[in-house]
Amino acid sequence: MKLIQVTDLHLVNPGEKHFGLDPLARLEACIADINRNHADADLVVFSGDLTDRGEAIAYEALKQRLATLVPPYRLMIGNHDDRAVFLEAFPEAADENGFIQTHLDLPHGRVLLLDTVEQGQIEGRLCDSRLAWLDERLGEAEGRPAYVFTHHPPFDIHMPTLDELKLMDHAALYDVLARHGAVRHIFSGHVHRPVGGSWRGIPISTIRGTNHQSALVFSGDYQTSTEPPAYAVIIASEDSVVVHHHDFLQGAAA
Repeated sequence: MKLIQVTDLHLVNPGEKHFGLDPLARLEACIADINRNHADADLVVFSGDLTDRGEAIAYEALKQRLATLVPPYRLMIGNHDDRAVFLEAFPEAADENGFIQTHLDLPHGRVLLLDTVEQGQIEGRLCDSRLAWLDERLGEAEGRPAYVFTHHPPFDIHMPTLDELKLMDHAALYDVLARHGAVRHIFSGHVHRPVGGSWRGIPISTIRGTNHQSALVFSGDYQTSTEPPAYAVIIASEDSVVVHHHDFLQGAAA
């Protein structure tokens, strides 16, 4: 099973730059690279912060570019997104309660995409309704391997300015995951950093975004870095989960 994770696009108005970079051109380069090298992927997950200001024109630009993506995809939202405006462009993405979350059964397990956004807040939240949804979906899987995607990491990466803005309901999330015990990996966005490790015994990873990145600074104020954008190539089999970080930009976009 091959999954692709793309995160933190931060799209703005077409032609506009963000942190001196062109987010839309970088997305186009990312999609072209996926089509060229991973057209056989089972799923591409865009794990939130699709836009920078939640503007309709940015979602429309995203929709147009996604029409060129060869593998199937699913969208998640992040704290920079606007759920209502997003749903005007992608109404099919909502669940029965209006949250942007879904699940898919693929060859080596169940993939679950969570909505961790509390509108108006930077940090992540999971209400009782969303936790119940996750509990039910994991129960339905009946012990099959599960792979969970969140925008906000439920774990610290030990960079204080970013850890302050993680998923605040991490204890409640863990209680649900531990009750089922089949989660093989948690994949998160939000931090614009390539991080790997484990959280309470569950393997975890985060990746760089497609536009700007967070500098590796363990004290002081938040800083951006000039590290290249990347997406993750995730290979899951019966006995392993391997996460590759691919720096896709090779002079193709500004």
